[in-house]
Amino acid sequence: MTFFGRSLLALALLLPTASGVFAADIKAGDLVIAQPWSRATPGGAKTGAGYLTIENKGAAPDRLVAASADVAGKVEVHEMAVTNGVMTMRPLDKGLVIEPGKTVALAPGGYHLMMMDLKSPLKQGDKLPLTLEFEKAGKVAVTLDVQAVGAKGPGGEGGSMMKHDHKM
Repeated sequence: MTFFGRSLLALALLLPTASGVFAADIKAGDLVIAQPWSRATPGGAKTGAGYLTIENKGAAPDRLVAASADVAGKVEVHEMAVTNGVMTMRPLDKGLVIEPGKTVALAPGGYHLMMMDLKSPLKQGDKLPLTLEFEKAGKVAVTLDVQAVGAKGPGGEGGSMMKHDHKM
């Protein structure tokens, strides 16, 4: 076997292990929740954010109406947007609708879970329990994998090795 062939074999053997780093998808009713994660926060920070994807495999819409975590005094579903060059962030008072057959990504720069009044910093490597509440699927327990401060995705510093196409 050539060096190139051995390298490909080694890579093929590592890929299942690398993808196994992420927690299994969580099913709740017609919803599938995947890749829940957060970024570590610097000491003294009072806010943090949570990210994940929610896919609706059903025939009717559902709505993420609330979230809670023991580490935070309050968790809100937020939307970040840039309008006319001005970044705004606001809570979604009526929740976030997940239409049937669609996937909604809560990711940096868009929808996210805003954790306020943190009781302690979020540290890389921590597993952060969080409860999501949906209009139809009810309460769902998820665990956020806390990544590095500057992480761009659930894979750590450089983000996930996988690309996702989320059509909204």
